[in-house]
Amino acid sequence: MLFELRKLADKVRQAARQEILPRFQQIRELDVRAKADATDLVTAADEAAERFLKREIERMMPGVLFVGEESASSDPSLLDRLDHAETAVVVDPLDGTANFVSGMPLFGVMAAVVRQGKPVAGIIYDPMSDDWVMAEQGGGAFLIRPDGSERRLSVSTPVSLPEMVGYVSTDFLPPAVKPDILARLAKARMFSSHRCAAHMYRAFASGHGHFVMLDRLTPWDHLAGTLIATEADGHVACLDGSRYDATKRTGALLTATDPDSWQILMLEVLAHDGWNIATPQVGSAINERPRYCLASE
Repeated sequence: MLFELRKLADKVRQAARQEILPRFQQIRELDVRAKADATDLVTAADEAAERFLKREIERMMPGVLFVGEESASSDPSLLDRLDHAETAVVVDPLDGTANFVSGMPLFGVMAAVVRQGKPVAGIIYDPMSDDWVMAEQGGGAFLIRPDGSERRLSVSTPVSLPEMVGYVSTDFLPPAVKPDILARLAKARMFSSHRCAAHMYRAFASGHGHFVMLDRLTPWDHLAGTLIATEADGHVACLDGSRYDATKRTGALLTATDPDSWQILMLEVLAHDGWNIATPQVGSAINERPRYCLASE
């Protein structure tokens, strides 16, 4: 691993220890506000952690484009710049904010180094276990423990659909499609949602599940996780089969143990005649619910 990535990981850890953990289970200090809906929250911890990371990353990497979830909420033009930036760092300062607000210890901090829209390094830090999952393009994915020891990560061995365990978010699927998708997910052995993409990707890359389906393509939720999943030998693609990168903003994303499992999940669970992914509207707010087209429209 490059020294710079470890240095970035240290900054992520400092942000969590200084700005997030002291506010955990301290609801009076959180200043909780809703964004897109009642489950899409922002707190003082999100904002303080992002300010810390922006300041430290710009010191470490002068001239880099910094794109944080809260920064982009205030200035959506950052996303247009991200698509073509030579180098950018994309940060989710507190993923799983709803869990954090509820006092549930299932949240994380994510950072991805992106070059011309494609992730080349990614970090997912768990403040509660004080460890990182990280990857560099072409270098594999690793769990890094607080003592510096490493364990290389690999996804689970592929299994048949009735044996698959998955992590799924269906919060933003169209109402006309959602009941059928949920019914067909019953073909798998088990599926659940952590309400936290960071922990879904960590579990998958560590070999504790067979697929992840997430239905909102905000870049801070996926750039680090998809790179880590790929470097752990998983297969990642949007539902139309295209490669995921920072330019993909609408629709859903499926990650599976291998291409064959990905195809089985698409055919048996996620394919649906009633909908397809819409193209994004230019200038649409980043916190809007993802747009889908129904075939009947």
